[in-house]
Amino acid sequence: MKQFILISTIFTALLFTACANSASSVKADTNRMRFQSVPVEQATLLQTGTEKDSCVICGMHLPTFYKTSHAADTKHGTRQYCSIHCVVEDNELNKTDLKNLRVVDVTSLKFISAMDAFYVVGSKKPATMSRTSKYAFAKKSDAESFAKEFGGKVMKFYDAYDVATKDFTGKR
Repeated sequence: MKQFILISTIFTALLFTACANSASSVKADTNRMRFQSVPVEQATLLQTGTEKDSCVICGMHLPTFYKTSHAADTKHGTRQYCSIHCVVEDNELNKTDLKNLRVVDVTSLKFISAMDAFYVVGSKKPATMSRTSKYAFAKKSDAESFAKEFGGKVMKFYDAYDVATKDFTGKR
Protein backbone atom coordinates (compact mmCIF):
# COMPACT_ATOMS: atom_id res chain seq x y z
CA MET A 1 0.00 0.00 0.00
CA LYS A 2 2.87 2.37 0.86
CA GLN A 3 4.37 1.65 -2.56
CA PHE A 4 1.05 2.54 -4.25
CA ILE A 5 0.87 5.86 -2.35
CA LEU A 6 4.48 6.64 -3.27
CA ILE A 7 3.86 5.89 -6.97
CA SER A 8 0.64 7.96 -6.92
CA THR A 9 2.47 10.89 -5.33
CA ILE A 10 5.28 10.75 -7.88
CA PHE A 11 2.77 10.47 -10.76
CA THR A 12 0.79 13.46 -9.44
CA ALA A 13 3.95 15.54 -9.08
CA LEU A 14 5.01 14.69 -12.64
CA LEU A 15 1.54 15.54 -13.93
CA PHE A 16 1.59 18.96 -12.25
CA THR A 17 5.09 19.63 -13.58
CA ALA A 18 4.04 18.71 -17.11
CA CYS A 19 0.96 20.96 -16.89
CA ALA A 20 3.03 23.86 -15.56
CA ASN A 21 5.58 23.43 -18.36
CA SER A 22 2.80 23.22 -20.92
CA ALA A 23 1.21 26.44 -19.65
CA SER A 24 4.51 28.32 -19.77
CA SER A 25 5.13 26.91 -23.25
CA VAL A 26 1.77 28.29 -24.45
CA LYS A 27 2.64 31.69 -22.98
CA ALA A 28 6.01 31.61 -24.74
CA ASP A 29 4.27 30.79 -28.04
CA THR A 30 1.98 33.83 -27.73
CA ASN A 31 5.06 35.98 -27.15
CA ARG A 32 6.44 34.68 -30.46
CA MET A 33 3.43 35.52 -32.63
CA ARG A 34 3.65 35.47 -36.39
CA PHE A 35 4.43 38.81 -37.94
CA GLN A 36 0.94 38.86 -39.48
CA SER A 37 -0.78 38.26 -36.11
CA VAL A 38 -2.32 40.53 -33.53
CA PRO A 39 -4.00 39.63 -30.24
CA VAL A 40 -7.71 38.93 -30.79
CA GLU A 41 -8.63 42.10 -28.88
CA GLN A 42 -6.73 44.26 -31.40
CA ALA A 43 -8.34 42.78 -34.51
CA THR A 44 -11.23 44.63 -36.11
CA LEU A 45 -13.73 42.12 -37.43
CA LEU A 46 -16.11 43.70 -39.93
CA GLN A 47 -18.23 40.69 -40.80
CA THR A 48 -20.92 39.21 -38.59
CA GLY A 49 -22.10 35.75 -37.64
CA THR A 50 -20.64 32.77 -35.86
CA GLU A 51 -17.68 32.56 -38.26
CA LYS A 52 -16.86 36.28 -38.20
CA ASP A 53 -13.27 35.59 -37.13
CA SER A 54 -12.57 33.37 -40.16
CA CYS A 55 -11.69 34.19 -43.76
CA VAL A 56 -14.78 33.62 -45.92
CA ILE A 57 -12.72 31.80 -48.56
CA CYS A 58 -10.17 29.61 -46.79
CA GLY A 59 -11.41 29.68 -43.19
CA MET A 60 -8.13 30.88 -41.70
CA HIS A 61 -8.30 32.73 -38.37
CA LEU A 62 -8.39 36.47 -39.14
CA PRO A 63 -6.53 37.75 -36.04
CA THR A 64 -3.70 35.31 -36.84
CA PHE A 65 -3.37 36.84 -40.32
CA TYR A 66 -4.64 40.29 -39.46
CA LYS A 67 -1.85 42.39 -40.99
CA THR A 68 -2.73 40.99 -44.42
CA SER A 69 -6.53 41.20 -43.92
CA HIS A 70 -8.84 42.72 -46.50
CA ALA A 71 -12.58 43.39 -46.43
CA ALA A 72 -15.18 44.19 -49.07
CA ASP A 73 -18.87 44.85 -49.27
CA THR A 74 -21.18 42.64 -51.33
CA LYS A 75 -24.93 42.60 -51.86
CA HIS A 76 -25.05 40.10 -48.97
CA GLY A 77 -22.98 42.17 -46.52
CA THR A 78 -19.34 42.66 -45.59
CA ARG A 79 -16.88 39.85 -46.23
CA GLN A 80 -13.44 39.66 -44.62
CA TYR A 81 -10.40 37.88 -46.04
CA CYS A 82 -7.06 36.76 -44.59
CA SER A 83 -5.18 38.05 -47.65
CA ILE A 84 -5.32 39.61 -51.09
CA HIS A 85 -4.96 36.06 -52.41
CA CYS A 86 -8.43 35.21 -51.07
CA VAL A 87 -9.80 38.53 -52.41
CA VAL A 88 -8.60 37.52 -55.88
CA GLU A 89 -10.13 34.06 -55.51
CA ASP A 90 -13.50 35.48 -54.48
CA ASN A 91 -13.48 38.18 -57.15
CA GLU A 92 -11.98 36.32 -60.12
CA LEU A 93 -12.95 32.68 -59.57
CA ASN A 94 -16.18 33.05 -57.60
CA LYS A 95 -17.20 36.17 -59.57
CA THR A 96 -18.36 37.92 -56.38
CA ASP A 97 -19.11 41.59 -56.99
CA LEU A 98 -16.83 43.32 -54.45
CA LYS A 99 -17.26 46.98 -53.52
CA ASN A 100 -15.47 49.30 -51.11
CA LEU A 101 -12.36 47.13 -50.83
CA ARG A 102 -10.36 47.79 -47.67
CA VAL A 103 -7.06 46.54 -46.28
CA VAL A 104 -5.38 46.71 -42.87
CA ASP A 105 -2.63 49.33 -42.59
CA VAL A 106 0.30 47.48 -40.99
CA THR A 107 1.33 50.59 -39.06
CA SER A 108 -1.98 51.60 -37.44
CA LEU A 109 -3.81 48.22 -37.68
CA LYS A 110 -6.84 50.14 -39.00
CA PHE A 111 -8.73 49.40 -42.19
CA ILE A 112 -8.02 51.82 -45.03
CA SER A 113 -9.11 51.99 -48.66
CA ALA A 114 -7.18 49.41 -50.68
CA MET A 115 -7.15 51.84 -53.61
CA ASP A 116 -5.29 54.42 -51.51
CA ALA A 117 -2.87 51.93 -49.91
CA PHE A 118 0.80 51.43 -50.72
CA TYR A 119 1.62 47.73 -50.85
CA VAL A 120 5.05 46.24 -50.22
CA VAL A 121 5.20 43.09 -52.33
CA GLY A 122 7.90 40.44 -51.93
CA SER A 123 9.39 41.37 -48.56
CA LYS A 124 11.23 38.93 -46.30
CA LYS A 125 8.24 38.89 -43.94
CA PRO A 126 6.04 35.79 -44.28
CA ALA A 127 3.34 35.67 -46.91
CA THR A 128 -0.28 34.68 -46.33
CA MET A 129 -1.79 32.10 -48.74
CA SER A 130 1.03 32.75 -51.21
CA ARG A 131 4.78 32.55 -51.65
CA THR A 132 4.97 36.31 -52.19
CA SER A 133 4.22 38.56 -49.23
CA LYS A 134 1.94 41.57 -49.65
CA TYR A 135 1.60 44.14 -46.84
CA ALA A 136 -0.29 47.43 -47.09
CA PHE A 137 0.38 50.86 -45.63
CA ALA A 138 -1.60 54.11 -45.51
CA LYS A 139 1.55 56.22 -45.94
CA LYS A 140 4.03 55.79 -48.75
CA SER A 141 6.85 56.70 -46.34
CA ASP A 142 5.88 53.77 -44.05
CA ALA A 143 5.85 51.40 -47.03
CA GLU A 144 9.25 52.66 -48.18
CA SER A 145 10.73 52.25 -44.68
CA PHE A 146 9.33 48.72 -44.46
CA ALA A 147 10.72 47.85 -47.91
CA LYS A 148 14.10 49.29 -46.99
CA GLU A 149 14.27 47.13 -43.87
CA PHE A 150 12.64 43.92 -45.15
CA GLY A 151 12.96 44.14 -48.93
CA GLY A 152 10.16 44.12 -51.47
CA LYS A 153 8.78 46.58 -53.95
CA VAL A 154 6.34 49.40 -53.17
CA MET A 155 3.31 49.44 -55.47
CA LYS A 156 -0.35 50.40 -55.61
CA PHE A 157 -3.33 48.06 -55.25
CA TYR A 158 -3.86 47.05 -58.87
CA ASP A 159 -0.20 46.03 -59.24
CA ALA A 160 -0.34 44.00 -56.01
CA TYR A 161 -3.62 42.45 -57.20
CA ASP A 162 -1.95 41.51 -60.48
CA VAL A 163 0.87 39.78 -58.57
CA ALA A 164 -1.74 37.92 -56.49
CA THR A 165 -3.54 36.68 -59.64
CA LYS A 166 -0.32 34.90 -60.63
CA ASP A 167 -0.90 32.53 -57.68
CA PHE A 168 -3.76 31.10 -59.74
CA THR A 169 -2.12 31.07 -63.17
CA GLY A 170 1.20 29.54 -62.12
CA LYS A 171 3.16 32.52 -63.52
CA ARG A 172 5.58 34.25 -61.20
